[in-house]
Amino acid sequence: MTATTANRRRWDPIVRITHWSVAIAVLANAVITEEGSGPHIWVGYALAAILALRLLWGLVGPPEARFSAFWPSPRKALGHLREIRAGKRTAHASHNPLGALMVYAIWGTLLTIIATGIAMAGPPPWDGAERGEGRHVAVAPGHAGERGEDGGEREDGEEGEEGEEGPLGEIHETAANLLYLLILLHLAGVIFETRRNGRQVLVAMAPIGR
Repeated sequence: MTATTANRRRWDPIVRITHWSVAIAVLANAVITEEGSGPHIWVGYALAAILALRLLWGLVGPPEARFSAFWPSPRKALGHLREIRAGKRTAHASHNPLGALMVYAIWGTLLTIIATGIAMAGPPPWDGAERGEGRHVAVAPGHAGERGEDGGEREDGEEGEEGEEGPLGEIHETAANLLYLLILLHLAGVIFETRRNGRQVLVAMAPIGR
């Protein structure tokens, strides 16, 4: 692959759409929606659909978007680090080896967040209510506990195994915090590669353009 070809490379529309849609969904559920609310659950299901489309595209999409083009390899990632230290530049038709590890780490974390979120929340609230009868929905830490018929705190002291204080809630929260860390590392990597190789890194994933 020549340098000119690399400079003109752009990801296909499905990759770009799913990339930015995932970013918007994560941002929405992180800072806009309330944890456990109807909108939070709906955004979570939308995120699941977007990620499913991207994973399907990894099987049937163009060559550079398929899993086989950027299969994670710690050995190749170490080799890429040695190239960076030596000042070498190698054009990649898809993600570079370090980028591939980051992509799979983010996907795995997203799948964990989605799976635990669905397990806690159940089906999306079609009637607009945040909680259905008998459903366990994650609530933000520090919220008042569920009250029994006598108006007192539930004596079992938990939201249920599927609630925020249960194992699923802990996994969900830990995965979300890990995702934020991975996003920061991803942004740092993009800035580094942009300074190292020029603006083609940004242009390749630009949300608009041919």
